[in-house]
Parts: sequence; structure tokens; C-alpha cells
Amino acid sequence: MPETTQNNTKFTADMSVRQILDMHPEAGLVLTGYHLGGCSHCGVNQFETLQQVCNAYGIPIDAILSSLNDLLEN
Repeated sequence: MPETTQNNTKFTADMSVRQILDMHPEAGLVLTGYHLGGCSHCGVNQFETLQQVCNAYGIPIDAILSSLNDLLEN
């Protein structure tokens, strides 16, 4: 579930890809920026957590969380 602190919702590693995509209209662009889900051979399961996807593709979780949470800052 999204982490909430001081009325600010944040993306977290335990959120599903579907939750992430539903949370912000540009979240999909961030994922494709990390080569996740942008082509047929690297499709991601929308029921997996962000942590599971990052582990499977070798993407540092902190980097992608930072990029996603930057969306909420703007």
C-alpha cells in the first residue's frame, strides 16, 4: 500500500505495478525509462510488487523509487 506521511502519499517497494500505474498518470513513463514493460520481451506482471520486478531485472529499487516519488513532488 502507499506510504503516507504528513499527508503526502509515496510510492513504496511493496506496491504492485498496477497500484503504481493507477497512482500517477506518468508512472508508466518512469517504468519504461527503466526498460520495464516497454516491449514484449520485458513485460512486467502488474500483480508483482515493484521490489519483485526490480529484483528480477537488476534495477536498484532506490533509484526507481526516487524517480517515481519525484512525480509526486511536481
